Amino acid sequence: MAISIAERHQYILKKLNENGFVNVMDLSKELEVSFVTIRKDLKALEERNLLFRTHGSATLINPYINEKPVNEKEKIHANEKQKIAKAAITLINNLDTIIIASGTTVIEFARQILNLQYDLTVLSASLDASLILGHYSQIEIIQLGGNIRKSSSSVIGPFAEKMLSEFSCNKLFMGVDGIDLSHGFTTTSAMEASLNQKMITAAQKIIVLADSSKFGRRGFGRICGLDKVDIVITDKSADEKFKKGLEDQGIQVLAV
Repeated sequence: MAISIAERHQYILKKLNENGFVNVMDLSKELEVSFVTIRKDLKALEERNLLFRTHGSATLINPYINEKPVNEKEKIHANEKQKIAKAAITLINNLDTIIIASGTTVIEFARQILNLQYDLTVLSASLDASLILGHYSQIEIIQLGGNIRKSSSSVIGPFAEKMLSEFSCNKLFMGVDGIDLSHGFTTTSAMEASLNQKMITAAQKIIVLADSSKFGRRGFGRICGLDKVDIVITDKSADEKFKKGLEDQGIQVLAV
């Protein structure tokens, strides 16, 4: 028996509150109505500011990210970033050659590396990370060159990408601005996304450092799909549905 519009809306909002997001295809099957009907329902709920629509789905939080300067971002979820960074350094071995991308979690990761006292070679896009590590004789720093992206205090562009093509490294430690189960890993800059893609090609193991606020979000530039990443390190507040979604794709999730 068909249910009313109000009952459908109530069902959609209930699923959203339980899972954090809903999918048009799933709702269509569960409510036994067409895709068109579900899309109209989602549009009506969005107009009432009860959800945010994306392609084929909807979320409770705005999935699109506004860029903030690095000095502002460092203050957000600072405790979680420190825990993530401490977990990340346990994946480093003596004599590793690693790539450090950009972002505030990656900067905290660089600070934690100093506790290891390992001999390392580090290719870095982050100016801040290079300055932190550069005073230690046992760490060889290769600073990527190129255009400076002031908001993240990092380099981007074709010069950095060309440098990366000359290297092969053990591990990449990469921050992201968004993790979406259908869209993959993203950042707010298309040029940064392009550089991150080259980093992925140059590394044997890809490790993403991202606090739980990045789940269900999308940045402007798509870095890669879920299939390219080996490990995601996040905090314990990460939604179980997202963690399971990543694990179902073969990604190891470490919640700390």
